[in-house]
Amino acid sequence: MTTLAAAAPARPTLGFIGAGRVACALALAAARAGYEVTAIASRRLDAAQRVAVALPACKALPIHRPNDMNAVFAHADLVFLTVPDDAIATCAAHLSPRAGQALVHCSGASEVGLLAAATRQGAQIGGFHPLFLFAGLDDDAIRLSGSAITIEADEPLNATLHALATAIRCRALSIPAGERMRYHAGANYAASFLLCLLDEATQLWQAIGMPEADAQDAMWPLVMGTLTAARERGLAGALSGPVSRGDAGIVTRHTEALASLGGNHATLYSLLTLRAIHLARQRPNADGAALDAIARAIAPYLPPSAPESAA
Repeated sequence: MTTLAAAAPARPTLGFIGAGRVACALALAAARAGYEVTAIASRRLDAAQRVAVALPACKALPIHRPNDMNAVFAHADLVFLTVPDDAIATCAAHLSPRAGQALVHCSGASEVGLLAAATRQGAQIGGFHPLFLFAGLDDDAIRLSGSAITIEADEPLNATLHALATAIRCRALSIPAGERMRYHAGANYAASFLLCLLDEATQLWQAIGMPEADAQDAMWPLVMGTLTAARERGLAGALSGPVSRGDAGIVTRHTEALASLGGNHATLYSLLTLRAIHLARQRPNADGAALDAIARAIAPYLPPSAPESAA
């Protein structure tokens, strides 16, 4: 095997512990980019076999006992631990990579330090988190192309992981040690919380009698148009609606209508309006007085700890 510490530019062989959606997509993407994926281990041998059969010379290894995971290191230089977050530390405690090898997890939320036990024999550790929704579809490995991958590792592993990200046509980004919680929280806004906002829109339209299916079908052109505009013009440039126009009267009427529904509809709207004000102030020739008026209009519906400066 070629060790990561060697001076030769040869690519490392890759292995995976865990055979879920992330492992499947990354293994296939790496193989298509010319990397040799040599082993994949799982408690469910059938899952490992489904991935291995699509790769040349890849072994499917069973995990019956925790120490069985170490069999992957007999075949691979760089091993990805693609297990649920809650299992990372437990698995890492049983792993014994050797000097020149590396163990990397693919979690956005877990600290790389959870793998520290693997450094006893001189192995390197790191994080390699794709900012991508793995749907378990056959084309996940193809759709992964163009995504960002955040990397946390010391050299030479850092360079090795950046090279892999580039080879699978992803954009490599670095993340500082100790900052994964704020990083992962931000990722939630771009993914799951976006769905929560669409659910809020669906609820409001259902409240006026619109069927759920019609509401969701109607929003897609609006959603996709907004995302396209944001990509082309930036977040502030794509902002639309009453805040972008400085229309405090409409915002006032919005909050009154939402408050009449009870619950936290008006509060959520007002908190998001704070962020809209923040974006609007970044635009050339922003009407500061109008935005100040909007801030005053939503103030009664905001929690005491959420002044406009929080935006």
